[in-house]
Amino acid sequence: MSATVEKTALFIDGANLYATAKSLGFDIDYKRLLREFQSRGNLLRAFYYTAVIEDQEYSSIRPLIDWLDYNGYTVVTKATKEFVDQTGRRKVKGNMDIELAVDAMELAPNIDHMVLFSGDGDFRSLVEAVQRRGVRVTVVSTVTTQPPMVADELRRQADIFLDIVELQPKIGRDPSERAPREPREGREPRQHTPQFLQRGPAPQRAPAGAEDDFED
Repeated sequence: MSATVEKTALFIDGANLYATAKSLGFDIDYKRLLREFQSRGNLLRAFYYTAVIEDQEYSSIRPLIDWLDYNGYTVVTKATKEFVDQTGRRKVKGNMDIELAVDAMELAPNIDHMVLFSGDGDFRSLVEAVQRRGVRVTVVSTVTTQPPMVADELRRQADIFLDIVELQPKIGRDPSERAPREPREGREPRQHTPQFLQRGPAPQRAPAGAEDDFED
């Protein structure tokens, strides 16, 4: 099937993508990212997954989530869980693997190509299951860092491995255009899973996002 008619869906592990881009020293421009993959074929969906922290008066991630939700992305969130580890340190658990896997399996019969923005080795079994349904899978991460951001088993399972360094000129934000105040991923007070797309006019520039480190 030619690239012009291939039905594609993006599945973005928000925390993992942020950590990968941060390790390489650049910010993701989500408008450019969407346009890049729209130009490669028939992009049916672009899912963005992130855990959020409840019960906070100020939500610095809201600008990013709202922008994504209004501009072609399907944003999927859930509340984090807090716990204290054996050393007495407060930890935040926010794993979105199940949500991403369920959506991918449900959509698999309707797509030809799945693009997974994550290096998490836990997704290897999902990639294999989607491939058994005849879907080609591209994994986007990087091997240029030390250690590599992508798990070896996930990279081997993928049909195509795309190093995000190759995409940086097409999806990276110019540092000179960075907003004065950037929203930080993981600082969101409400549990919300909006599913609609493109509800209003697109702003000129998407806010840059950041992800806190969550425990898996």
